[in-house]
Amino acid sequence: MYEHILYEVSDGIATITLNRPDKLNAYIPAMGGEVVDAFAAARCDSHVHVVVLTGAGKSFCAGVDLEHLKASFAEADTPSDGGTSGPRLGEEDFLRKLPLDLLDYEKPIIAALNGHAIGVGITMALPCDLRVAAAGSKIGLTFAKLGILPGLGATYLLPRLVGMAKAQELVLTARVILAEEALEIGLVNRVVSGGDLMKEVRELAQQIAAHDPEVLARAKKSLYYGAKSSMSDAMKNEQLMSAELRAGRSKGN
Repeated sequence: MYEHILYEVSDGIATITLNRPDKLNAYIPAMGGEVVDAFAAARCDSHVHVVVLTGAGKSFCAGVDLEHLKASFAEADTPSDGGTSGPRLGEEDFLRKLPLDLLDYEKPIIAALNGHAIGVGITMALPCDLRVAAAGSKIGLTFAKLGILPGLGATYLLPRLVGMAKAQELVLTARVILAEEALEIGLVNRVVSGGDLMKEVRELAQQIAAHDPEVLARAKKSLYYGAKSSMSDAMKNEQLMSAELRAGRSKGN
């Protein structure tokens, strides 16, 4: 079904696996398009209660594929011929729309960082609800080294996860850190041994999937609303969400 990712559903959990292990799952637009499609499929599937995003092989995603990055710079200086080869790097839905879609995604999303998450590799994990990393994995927002800026909403999400001072440090130095430091600063939720990663992630996903999908959806929505609102507005929203949940249950009965 897909060329650059794997997609499977079992026990209420959809697993999206970046599948370019020979390239350390380096990002290309075609892979991004397949990820967008897979998230849409999971969203529409009533059997799916939790989504896991991970990578095949030793790396989660080693960043953008440099060959494609160089080609995109060259194309930027060349007038478009109106071809149908697909969107250029930076113009695809994965970068422009998916982060917003994931923040509004009703189903919990876990990023299982099975290995190095560099550049776009970590920024694609930021819109996920939880991040679990394999011990010793390297994580870095190395965009400055390439002469580009972080994308995928990283400038919005990163300060909210680690604070502005640490976000500034990570972006401006382009320093690569280990998963253990990422845990200390709140960038990831858990760090586990590589061999136990997917086992622990699936156990976490099953704990979440055991709850009412409507409760999970409204809990996510309420938390994201509360994070950007006053306490008074957050409390009003809690009451509204609870009332809607009760109304939905009454109709179901």
